[in-house]
Amino acid sequence: MELFYRHMGKGKPLIILHGLFGSSDNWMTIARALSEKYQLFIPDQRNHGQSFHSEEFNYQVIVADLMNFIKMHNIVNPYIMGHSMGGKVGMQFAVRYPDFLDKLVVVDIAPKTYEVHHDIILEGLQSITIDTLKSRSEADQALAAYVPQVWIRNFLLKNLARNPEGTFRWKINLKVIMENIEGIVEGLDANFTFYKPVLFIDGEKSTYIKKDDLPLIDRIFPDNRVVTIKDAGHWVHAEKAEEFLDIVNRFLIE
Repeated sequence: MELFYRHMGKGKPLIILHGLFGSSDNWMTIARALSEKYQLFIPDQRNHGQSFHSEEFNYQVIVADLMNFIKMHNIVNPYIMGHSMGGKVGMQFAVRYPDFLDKLVVVDIAPKTYEVHHDIILEGLQSITIDTLKSRSEADQALAAYVPQVWIRNFLLKNLARNPEGTFRWKINLKVIMENIEGIVEGLDANFTFYKPVLFIDGEKSTYIKKDDLPLIDRIFPDNRVVTIKDAGHWVHAEKAEEFLDIVNRFLIE
């Protein structure tokens, strides 16, 4: 099935892959800036945004979605950039299909296996009675008991959509994401190697990439560099957009 996507700009193709609970919409500010130099493709990954829902949700099928997307749109030797889960998709794609991309940008994620740490968010989203929900403020109030940070709640509640009759639905496939979350935190097979240039960008306040992860990064991606942006957390591209864009642009034009 075809993924929903946003397309803008001209030039060398650049594919941007959003993270868990995200969508192409989250990247529009960055995409508009990059579209001055590149042709941007920003898909909604399966079970997210405006793309199709599926009972299958693991890196094997998500990577296959990306390959189908590249072939369907005749995208040749793109740059690929992914955040969090999208970074894992980019890494998985790169080690399996190294001839189908030129460079990779990985935003605040390492190729290791993580402990499941989305339990509170998933519980909070589940606590929202979607069938009887009357307003977004009601959803926000329910979610606040689990997620105190307003900006994270705002990000998560972008996944609410109104039906024509005024009721609400989830854009994300919440049930399937919950059932498959352990597979989404899995790491890469360390026996794979991708020899082309890879840029890792992490936030100083984030804990997703640690010093202990660098040997694994070096093993799988020998031509890599890791750049840390000060005073930024996991959503480094949103928190420090100007600095993020400068780092990405310099890497891609080298």
